[in-house]
Amino acid sequence: MRRILLLLVCLGAAIGPFSLPDAAAGAEAANSVVAYVYIANSAGGQATEISAFAADSMGRLKRVPGSPFIENAGYMVVNGKYLMAVSGGNIHAYRIEDDGSLRFAVSKDYQRVHPGCGAANQLVFDHTGQSLYVTEYDVDCSNNGVTDWAVDDWTGALDYLGLTDTGNWNVNAAYFAGDNRYAYTAFNDSCMYYSVNGFKRGANGKLTEFAPAMKSPTPPSGVRGYIAYLGAADPTDHMAFAEYPANPPGCAPNQPIKLATYTANANGSLTTTSTWANMPTSEVRSIYDMKMAPSGKLLAVAGQEGLQVFHFNGAAPITHDTGLLTNDPINEMFWDNDNHLYAITGVFNSKVNRLHVFTVTPSGYREAPGSPYTIDGPQYIIVQPWPRYSINDR
Repeated sequence: MRRILLLLVCLGAAIGPFSLPDAAAGAEAANSVVAYVYIANSAGGQATEISAFAADSMGRLKRVPGSPFIENAGYMVVNGKYLMAVSGGNIHAYRIEDDGSLRFAVSKDYQRVHPGCGAANQLVFDHTGQSLYVTEYDVDCSNNGVTDWAVDDWTGALDYLGLTDTGNWNVNAAYFAGDNRYAYTAFNDSCMYYSVNGFKRGANGKLTEFAPAMKSPTPPSGVRGYIAYLGAADPTDHMAFAEYPANPPGCAPNQPIKLATYTANANGSLTTTSTWANMPTSEVRSIYDMKMAPSGKLLAVAGQEGLQVFHFNGAAPITHDTGLLTNDPINEMFWDNDNHLYAITGVFNSKVNRLHVFTVTPSGYREAPGSPYTIDGPQYIIVQPWPRYSINDR
């Protein structure tokens, strides 16, 4: 299982062969843009560019004017108006123009404001897009945690709200339940070091960490329990976690990874009706990413073995939808609002450098025309649904 070191959550001169539809082709140009896709790609092992692509209703891509944008970008996040990216010791904000191009807005000297022992990593917005949360390894020179920031909607500038120290040595990206009050994530390292983290959002956006009361799914005979990993939230009050069968201090051998659903209650506790008997099995055993479709009806699970999608049914058990959509190892993925799933591979798998685009609905799936695209070293991806949307719709 790939170790992800931090909490909370795009192609250019260095691009290899990349076959895109001709932007001038009449039939293709007639399709309206449903999303902009941004990929930070690597030249010689370091991300140096953000390349932008417009996706049409069939998931086909064409380049955005001015792309690639020569920027040293790491993790990225969008809120409908700005794309924010980690860049060394800084966080850059870019205004997203109507044609999908990026215009530099402002930069925050992150390490000067918060001079911890670590560095900014994964970025996550709350549902309003007015609060930004930055994960950091060694945030207090001992544990991992989150720094909390308010976003100036007019300029994209960040105002420091403070530090939320988890007291844990490792955490993953947290996602907010529909009421925007609580966020959850789970970490698991070989069923020896593990935790479930809850975060309560204050009126000003500042997070308070807590250990949510929860009961794990009932395990099968011979397994002492399940350990939750990662997490994804639907638009209401439900969370999905990957569940690793465990006999701590180690995982239970020859037992499959399952997927559980939980309900987030008004007091922040988590309850579940999932058991070993009604949880579906993931064909992805080394899981790197989990993402919920904006509809809340589909859950994507990605990792070393490929990409798989499941039916998500709120508090009812998760059910099977697809087998593996691809055997390529998938490192990161995002949905748009039009049933497209964009998935990259390459950052941990140098022999496979691709961007897959799938159209997935509860009734079926297909790979988009032209997909997979060959890319030289994709590092990170983010997707901005279009036309501009309220982040509450994500």
